[in-house]
Amino acid sequence: MYHSVTVTAADPYNITVTPDRLRTHLDWLRARGLRGVSAAELLAAHDAGDTGGLVALTFDDGYTDFTRNALPLLRRHGFTATVFVLPGRLGGENEWDELGPRRELLDEAGIRAAADAGMEIGSHGLLHRALPDLDDATLRAETADSRARLAELTGREPAGFCYPYGTVDERSVAAVRDAGYAYACAIDPGPLTGRHALPRIHVGQSDGTARLRLKRLLHPLRRRPVEAGA
Repeated sequence: MYHSVTVTAADPYNITVTPDRLRTHLDWLRARGLRGVSAAELLAAHDAGDTGGLVALTFDDGYTDFTRNALPLLRRHGFTATVFVLPGRLGGENEWDELGPRRELLDEAGIRAAADAGMEIGSHGLLHRALPDLDDATLRAETADSRARLAELTGREPAGFCYPYGTVDERSVAAVRDAGYAYACAIDPGPLTGRHALPRIHVGQSDGTARLRLKRLLHPLRRRPVEAGA
């Protein structure tokens, strides 16, 4: 789970890696015979019973630095990824991060460019709202309406959803499933773990190769497995 890929003097939420750090991570994966793919591709391989050598790479929020800094590195390594974007904030900023710093979000052209480059586009909701806090109408807007907007923008209905802030409850899972998404990504959903609440490993600037190896080893121990087709 990545977010922003840039050089910054301030990172109060630990959501940024530099392009050099991302390159180190991708080099590390490739050196071990691993290939970065979209979440949808990993799940398809999981259902087929063969995920050997595949790692899903996800980028939340849809910052413009994805196409500027991450995309060239992914293509150079022969990797793909899933980018979770906010169709209600096209070309806007990360106003939900009270401490900043402010970062630009992808507009329609940027999202299409990422899709045309082979990246999977998924929904992060409309406005980056925590789903458990919403009334029924707003919950439908964040899930179903965001999916419809992305389908109109890209010409393809998105398969994946990502819960803003990683917050999820049974009602949120049901709303995402009812909206037609094939899967959804969380962070550490515990008992809710399944196809519509997938656990992920957060990766930050402080994660060098030794920490990546440790996180990879601990992941199966800390998180429940996801059943094929579940």
